[in-house]
Order: sequence, then C-alpha cells, then structure tokens
Amino acid sequence: MTWQMMLQQVINGVTLGSTYALIALGYTMVYGIIQLINFAHGEVYMIGAFVGLTAVLVFKANIFVALLAAMVVCIPLAVSIERVAYRPLRRAPRLAPIISAIGVSIFLQTLMLIIKGPQPVGFPPVVANTLYYIGPVRISLVQIIILVTASVLMLGLQLIVKRTRIGKAMRATSEDYDTASLMGINVNRVISFTFGLGAALAGAGGVLVGIYFNSVFPLMGVMAGLKAFCAAVVGGIGSIPGAMLGGIFLGVAEVFGVAAGFDTYKDAIAFGLLILVLLVRPTGLLGQPIQKKV
Repeated sequence: MTWQMMLQQVINGVTLGSTYALIALGYTMVYGIIQLINFAHGEVYMIGAFVGLTAVLVFKANIFVALLAAMVVCIPLAVSIERVAYRPLRRAPRLAPIISAIGVSIFLQTLMLIIKGPQPVGFPPVVANTLYYIGPVRISLVQIIILVTASVLMLGLQLIVKRTRIGKAMRATSEDYDTASLMGINVNRVISFTFGLGAALAGAGGVLVGIYFNSVFPLMGVMAGLKAFCAAVVGGIGSIPGAMLGGIFLGVAEVFGVAAGFDTYKDAIAFGLLILVLLVRPTGLLGQPIQKKV
C-alpha cells in the first residue's frame, strides 16, 4: 500500500470514526454521571436517522434541517427513556437498570420494525456527489460535511461542559452524585440534560451515517451502538476526549482492516481492538484509574 493510499484510508477512517465518536459521547457522558451503560442509545441514533429521512422525504428538507430535526426529536425521546426506564431504578442493584436498558432497546427496535419493516430504506441524495482532490487524495463533499459537522458538534459539547453553568453541574455530579445534591445541584435535571445532549449528538450521527451510506434500517443501531460502546471503552469510559479519540481510532482501524482484505471480519475489528487495548491499558487510552477511599 502506497503512502497516497494510506492517506486516503486515513481520511475515510476519520470520517467513519467521527460518526462513531458522536454516538460514543452519549455512552461516556451517561456513564460518567451515573455509571450506567445506556444500551438503548444505539436505538436513539437509529430513530434520529429515520427522523432525518422523514424530514428529507416529506418536507424536502436540506441536510442541515434534517440534522436539526433529528436532534430536536431525539432529545425528548432520551429524556423520556431516562425518566421512565432508569430514574426509578437509580438506587436499585446495578443489574436492574442494565436489564431495563436492554428492554428499552428491544422495544424500540421492535416498534420501528413494525412501523418501517425490516428492509433498508434508501436515503435520498441531499448532497451533491462532488469530489475534491488535494494532491493525490480524494475527498467528497459528503465527507467534508460529516467531518465539519462532527467537529463543530464535538467542539460545542466541550464548550458546554467546560464553560457553562450546566457543564459545571455535570462535572460536579460526575465527581460525586450525593455531594452535588447536598450542594444544591438538581441532579435529576443534570442527568436529564446529559441524556438529552448525548441523544442530540447520536441523532445527528444517525443522519450523517444515512447520508454517507445512502441507507437506514431499524436494526442499524445494534452494531453501531456496540461499536460506539467499544470506542467509548477504548478511549476511556467517562472521558469525553477519550470517546472522541476512541471513535476515530476505531474508524481508522476498521477502514484499514477492510483495505487489508479483512472485510469479512469488519465488525470483529472493533471488538478485537477493544480486547487488545484493555489488555494493555484497562482504563482505556485516556481513562484514569478510579481512586477508592478505604
């Protein structure tokens, strides 16, 4: 493989990895706040893709309106899931909310299968199939839009977490749930906001993937959600920069694996990478070991 081909694969991998990162951020934020793996997050991403598709087909929306529509719909969906399926189990044994999350995931999958059927639905071309050449490297307009949109959303997330009042409350709640509550922070509002923020990113990711692969289907959130979870763990579960890095790392590894002829094992690359990273660094690339007081 020449260096030009390698550079091309890096661009393709970063594009794919950016979508993984948008989904992984939802996993890592929720875990960082309440130590819960939200296994229904992949289905929120899937519903976001269908909302974007509906906006394009029915309302003739452009890509940016479709992205906004998906984010607006996914926010109350995720907040409702948290309120109904997770909040009543917040003090329950750790296994109970995990089972609830799996149940919500299966419910949403089945609901969309009933509504849309099992067959993939083509995503209409809302972006011109324009190619740009930077020396020997080719990049499409769709890839540029995905990279720019993902970068803006991830930068916006960082600004919210680091520079806003609610972001400070999120970080305080992440440090110590009970102490934050005693200090006057409305932890229920913070947790709902976290779910909504993660869902907005996942919904946008669903639309971007639909545009990139020209297809959406009710079970698209299963494998994408698992890969994004792997990306969050690889980067360091609970770390926002780690989720970004893990998503891009995973996307690049997957693209290079396919280019090397392992396309049959494309979905296994994420899990193999997860095992490898955890063997070398159990806390993930940017994760920090948890200090327990004794």
